[in-house]
Order: sequence, then C-alpha cells, then structure tokens
Amino acid sequence: MNNLFLYIVTVLIWGSTFFAIEFQLGTVAPEVSVFYRYVLAAAILFGWCFVTGRSLSFSLRDHGRFFLLGFFLFGINYILTYQAQQYITSALAAISFSSMLWMNMVFSRVFFGTRSGIRVIAGSVFGIAGIIVLFLPQVEVLSLTDATAIGGLLCVAGALSASLGNMVSQGAQQNGLPVVPTNAWGMFYGAIITGIAAAGQGEAFIIDTSPAYLISLLYLAIFGSIVAFGAYLTLLGRIGAHRAGYAMVMFPVIAVLLSFLFEGLELSWNLFAGVVLVIIGNVVILSRSAAKPAAGEVDQASRYSRRGALTSEG
Repeated sequence: MNNLFLYIVTVLIWGSTFFAIEFQLGTVAPEVSVFYRYVLAAAILFGWCFVTGRSLSFSLRDHGRFFLLGFFLFGINYILTYQAQQYITSALAAISFSSMLWMNMVFSRVFFGTRSGIRVIAGSVFGIAGIIVLFLPQVEVLSLTDATAIGGLLCVAGALSASLGNMVSQGAQQNGLPVVPTNAWGMFYGAIITGIAAAGQGEAFIIDTSPAYLISLLYLAIFGSIVAFGAYLTLLGRIGAHRAGYAMVMFPVIAVLLSFLFEGLELSWNLFAGVVLVIIGNVVILSRSAAKPAAGEVDQASRYSRRGALTSEG
C-alpha cells in the first residue's frame, strides 16, 4: 500500500470515529468502553497473526517496547483525553491535541536526529492555525476558569503521551519489529493499563447490549483501532512522526465536514477558512519536496530497509 492510501485511510477513519464514540457514551463509563475496545482489538489482531502465520514470540526487551507502546499510545493517552473532556469542549480538546504535531517534530529531532525542514514547519503553522479558526466561535465564548485550565493541561498531557507512543512505534519499526504483532501486543498492554485505571476509579465493568453500542464498539475496535492505527503507524515508520502527525490536524476537519453533510451543521466563514488553511498546510507538509528524507533520515531509512521492516506486515 502506498503512503497516500495509508494517509487517507487514517484521516477518514479517525475523522468518522467522532460519530461512533457518541454511541459509546451514557451507560458504560468511557474508560471501561476503551478497555472493551482494546481487549477486542487485541484479540482480533492476535487471531489474525495466528491465521496468517505471523510470529507472536518476542524477546523480553521487545515486550518492554510493546508495554511502552501500550502505556503511552493505547493507555494513558486515552485516559487523559477522556478525563480532559469532562472539563472542556471537544473543540478546545481538538486544538489542544493538535499540539502533538509540534511534539512529534521535537521528539523526532531528539530521538532520531530528524530535521523537519522549513516546509514541514510552515505546513504545521497553517494546519494549527486552521484548527483554531475552525473552532473560533467556541473559543470566543470560552471562559478562562480553573476547569478550563485543568482540561487543557490534561489534553496536552494526552497529546504528549500519544507523541511518545509515536516515538516508541517508530523506534520499534526501525529495529525490525513488524507492525501488526507489535500493535497486537501494544493494544493488549494498553487494555490492561486502561482496565486497571478504570477499576482504580471504581468504575463498573458493565456492558450495554443495545445494537448502537455494540455496533459502534465493533467499528471502533476494528476500524478505529486495528485499521487506522495499522495504517498510521506504518505511515509513521515510512515518512517519520513529524509528517505523519499531520493526521491529528486533518481528522477533526473530516469530523466537521461529516457533521455538515449529515447533521445539518451550518456553513460559516470560519468553517470555510479553517478547512482551507488546514488543506494548505496538508499540501505543504506532505508535498513531494517536503517528503524527501532530511539529512539524518537517509541512513535510518537505509538501515530500516535492510532489516525488512517495510513489508506487508503493516
């Protein structure tokens, strides 16, 4: 699968999960629903690895990587983000979480020596500006209270955790670990971490048997977790977290556009301007010239190719 296809799949699926999550809220605590989601996703991935002959046997050192992936990307990230949205709106959460794009650039430089380049930085500025403009009406009526500050900090902490998870995945792929088994173990550990957190908060592990809840749970587990994370993390291994992270800016835009198409969201100047800015940033950051490996990435890509990591495992 080429990079453009992986990027489109990631953005479209994660943009649509906003609708699916709405059917998860209510009877079951959010943390418990996330636990169910990753138990199911991990079980399906383990089954897929068994059927397709992918090995699930790894060293203790590799399991350390899997645990970190589960901890940062499939565990703490979701716990903090769900907690944040008890204090702030989804609009402010989207703006706060878009900070992950900058974090990916910094961490890519720190851990992998990747220089982002002026086009990647410029595209990021356009993208985050577009997200702010897109949600401007909600930001304008925002009152700066303690709750808002707490929610914003929790969301940024969630973005930090997700970004560190991105680094773990990129490092794992550069060390030759295949994406599918890595995600299976990562989601397994993420489910355990989330389950412990939910139990520690005294949440009841009940199940909503309504068709809406069960169907949306399946969608989130199969498409929102297995397919989207598989596509995104494979893309991350190919083009680097500093560019792949732009998906975090694009998927709120897809969610807004879907709301316009199916929920009657009214067109406004900020909606149009925000989408245009994000698209401009997308074109700049993922253009052919921006996608050329920067100095320091060439040697990594060469080692990565020799280890056979860019295979159909993703």
